[in-house]
Amino acid sequence: MLQSSQTEKRSISMRILSDDQIWEIRQAAYDVIERVGFKCRHKEAQKMFAQAGAIVKDNIIRIPQYIVESCLSTTPKGWTIYNRKGERAMELERRKSHYGTSTSSSNTKDLFTGEFRETQLNDIAMGAKIADSLQNIDFVMPMGSSLDVSVNTADLNEFPVVVANTVKPIVFIGYSPLGCEYVYEMAAVIAGGMDELRRKPFIIAYPKAIAPLTFPDDIVDRIFVSADRYMPQLPGSTVQGGSTGPVTMAGMIVQMTAESLIHITIAQLRKTGCPVSMSANAGILNMSSGLAAMGLPENSLALSAQAEVAQSFALPTWGLAGATDSKCLDAQAGLESAFSILSQGLAGLNLIHNVGCMAGGMACSVEQLVMGNEIIGMAKRFIEGITINRETLAREVIEAVGPGGDFLQQKHTIQHFRDELWESKLLNHKSISQWESSGRQTMESLVKDEVRKIVETHTPEHLNDKVAAELERLRIEGMREIKAKMEKG
Repeated sequence: MLQSSQTEKRSISMRILSDDQIWEIRQAAYDVIERVGFKCRHKEAQKMFAQAGAIVKDNIIRIPQYIVESCLSTTPKGWTIYNRKGERAMELERRKSHYGTSTSSSNTKDLFTGEFRETQLNDIAMGAKIADSLQNIDFVMPMGSSLDVSVNTADLNEFPVVVANTVKPIVFIGYSPLGCEYVYEMAAVIAGGMDELRRKPFIIAYPKAIAPLTFPDDIVDRIFVSADRYMPQLPGSTVQGGSTGPVTMAGMIVQMTAESLIHITIAQLRKTGCPVSMSANAGILNMSSGLAAMGLPENSLALSAQAEVAQSFALPTWGLAGATDSKCLDAQAGLESAFSILSQGLAGLNLIHNVGCMAGGMACSVEQLVMGNEIIGMAKRFIEGITINRETLAREVIEAVGPGGDFLQQKHTIQHFRDELWESKLLNHKSISQWESSGRQTMESLVKDEVRKIVETHTPEHLNDKVAAELERLRIEGMREIKAKMEKG
């Protein structure tokens, strides 16, 4: 019997835009940057742009296309991100997708009471610990914005508790330029020095401009802080259709692309060759309620299309999935999470954050995170596709079993079933009688049990005492310096 010795495997993907449409969006974005420009009062940035050949007038900077293209040519095409132990963790290139937690919400859905309350530093520590235990969560963000510490020093307080509770890569929220500097100092202590941190980065900054087309002084300074250290950063302005951006999908993507290109140009003019992604957040304004919505198909549609534009530049991309507008772990939460996780994975976005976000971005939930982890596992298995080779085609096994036989006892089955068949930890695959005898558990009750199990049994790998003590010293020093700077005005 003739057998193929070749192995073929094709992952499953989707395409939103044609090459011609991508070209149209790129040209429209260049046009916006050159004709409309962006608002920026930062004197050093204005001087930098004027020297490069941009037009600076009345705090509006208009950048000719050739400057943007020159900056794109020096922007690294993909990055490798490590964990805090210095081990390779994520390759951010082409269509490789990685999923991470939610962040920035002022509220937390309490695991034990189910009530919404203000986020505390302990909640952020708990979120990092649970994320550390979840197989399909690849990177961690502070799960919320802690309201029991000063907002001006929140990054100095949040980063130590996150890094103490997970070894996974961290995307951090900077609340001030000085706070970002101290976060990098802390990360350098863990990495073994700034040179080692730059060589094996395990943190990524997330400076967020304000849509439409506004770059405040503190955002420019945060871009500079990361660029000066050649550390990776993610542009993250939120273009909300019908509010802070055009209501049409095409217009949203043009603005998202333009704001990303402006961010990249700022960073490259500051430090040639520093790593910057081409990214933004797509928001949708619910015209009926006047509230932001995260669970609508247009969110994923816009993000997936903008990612295709970024992929045409070979730059890393940013997604938002695993979030819901629901306020509890119900069918809506599962439906919205699953749709966004799968669709953005199929689109090949690189860093996909906000797994665990509820109530349209107003709250973080570790229960939503745990359910999202399960959905990601299912999505990854689907996207992985099918391996075709002599072994998997199974001609000999089918011939050996023959008509009327079974494959349960075959060596081929034993060798391959774990790799071929995805196994759920939470989904109910029991018979009716088994389900009834086990207490008629719902998805919500199963998730609660899993979260409690993680809380009770999972122990993150600790930082050594010397490193922990140095982080505490830097935290206190940074808080004093920020306070003194604020008092000075």
